[in-house]
Amino acid sequence: MFTLKIKKLSENAIIPKRATEGSAGMDLYACIDEPVTIESGDLKLIPTGIAIELPDNNTAAFVFARSGLGIKHGIAPSNAVGVIDSDYRGEVCVGLTNHGKEPFTIEPDMRIAQLVLMPVIIPKIEITGELGTTVRDAGGFGSTGIN
Repeated sequence: MFTLKIKKLSENAIIPKRATEGSAGMDLYACIDEPVTIESGDLKLIPTGIAIELPDNNTAAFVFARSGLGIKHGIAPSNAVGVIDSDYRGEVCVGLTNHGKEPFTIEPDMRIAQLVLMPVIIPKIEITGELGTTVRDAGGFGSTGIN
């Protein structure tokens, strides 16, 4: 069992938690004093009021969209998936973009994203002149079929 250390940077911060026992991610909450409206096409950086310490250098934290915000309102992390490195100790903030057609308001304490911890594989790099072949080889986008 790994331990994720969490430091509250604001008294109002809500500690991330899983919504159900089967949830892969822990909900991240907006730590803001007043509502923040994101206009269509705009982005805003929303603080969570927490900092984290990951268990070791073989672990990273990833910030993913909450499916309900993304599908229903077009609100998703600005960088698709945020990466929190094991040596980062600053505040966890979530950049959100409004891909929808209508303005969307983030309310204080609103669940805005989810945090997932995953292992990181640090490879040894080997420069080579040849790569092994596969059936696909260099076939790019759409090379495995449309469906």
